[in-house]
Amino acid sequence: MDLTILSIFLFSSLLLTTTKALDPCVSPKSKSDHSDLSLIHIYGKCSPFNPPNPTSSWVNTVLNMASKDPERVTYLSSLVAQKATSVPIGPGQQIVNVGNYVVRAKIGTPGQLMFMVLDTSSNAAWVPCSGCTGCSSTVFAPNTSSTFGSMDCSMPECSQVSGLSCPTTGSATCLFNRTYGDSSFAATLSRDSLTLAADVIPNYAFGCINSVSGGSIPPQGLLGLGRGTMSLLSQSGSLYSGVFSYCLPSFKSYYFSGSLKLGPTGQPKSIRTTPLLRNPRRPSLYYVNLTGVNVGRVHIPIAPELLAFDPNTGAGTIMDSGTVITRFVTPIYNAIRDEFRNQVKGPFSSLGAFDTCFSPTNEDVAPAITLRFSGMDLVLPAENSLIHSSSGPLACLAMAAAPNNVNSVLNVIANLQQQNLRILFDTVNSRVGIARELCN
Repeated sequence: MDLTILSIFLFSSLLLTTTKALDPCVSPKSKSDHSDLSLIHIYGKCSPFNPPNPTSSWVNTVLNMASKDPERVTYLSSLVAQKATSVPIGPGQQIVNVGNYVVRAKIGTPGQLMFMVLDTSSNAAWVPCSGCTGCSSTVFAPNTSSTFGSMDCSMPECSQVSGLSCPTTGSATCLFNRTYGDSSFAATLSRDSLTLAADVIPNYAFGCINSVSGGSIPPQGLLGLGRGTMSLLSQSGSLYSGVFSYCLPSFKSYYFSGSLKLGPTGQPKSIRTTPLLRNPRRPSLYYVNLTGVNVGRVHIPIAPELLAFDPNTGAGTIMDSGTVITRFVTPIYNAIRDEFRNQVKGPFSSLGAFDTCFSPTNEDVAPAITLRFSGMDLVLPAENSLIHSSSGPLACLAMAAAPNNVNSVLNVIANLQQQNLRILFDTVNSRVGIARELCN
């Protein structure tokens, strides 16, 4: 080969290899001793999804997402345990809630890449399938997978699914549907291999969506990390030993800089923990015991019953990856807001879901918010408690009141307050850990 041509060839190969190695959208290979998947915000540069308004600022995007929080919190507040014989297959309200972080997953053999929403309050997994009416252009193609199989009505899981369409006698494919607000879908209960990083989980049960109406359903599906029988922890058996953690990057981070670590290996060795509680009324949710809130050095006076963990009513505090901004029941939020305003002095204005916005010149006197849990205090960094408008000089307290209805008994620690923290869920030892970590 001519020396010049050989040199050009070698240079081009090196350039291509280097470019691929430096591609921030390529997930790093998982370590051999544990699963570590990259996470990205759903509207980041590496995401295949576009924001509703591509020219909008990131603050307006957050405000748009946060405007849908009340719908999600209302649903979380209305959850009740299903009967012992029931297997929760994609509860409708859970499924169509806003998904803010996505993880790369592959379904089928060979694996087909899907960007699935990560949701700690959902159990089932589901994806749009080829031939789906009303779905996005990216769908899972069952006919190209050698390990795909539909589940029929004779299977126990199917007979226990509400929204079921099965004949009273004989056998047929297990079809079910869900409706919520302006969105609904019809799906087939199916099984196939689910690949996460280097791990392959065979015969994973999920919903294969056939049709969608409405615009609230995440385009490429959802991966449920709840505590129910259809969740990732349950279906993976002993593979992950009931342990996972995540580090959510800031909404400003465009690339796959966050991570989902599955299994006990590779988790932080030193981490502060608080007990993980199980509420039989809402068994899929991750409850923690929030005992109080400080604004600066001021201990906010809160009636004990507003924070109490109550297995009978489902009341208490949960950690949730799908709600955008932390929501407290109204009396708690009002007390926090009023003390915050007292220390900042104002004047104050409103912006979308935020009712305590002020000039950034007062930010130096803005007090830190401390969440006090059993055995652990979490002092929120400024970026986890304040949000800044990009359209003008305005900073806002990034929290709000929960929807005011008869079922509003839940306080929700949301993903904006969890950003750049390693959140560990250990269901075997019943603990939640929190450690500082730069995910960006």
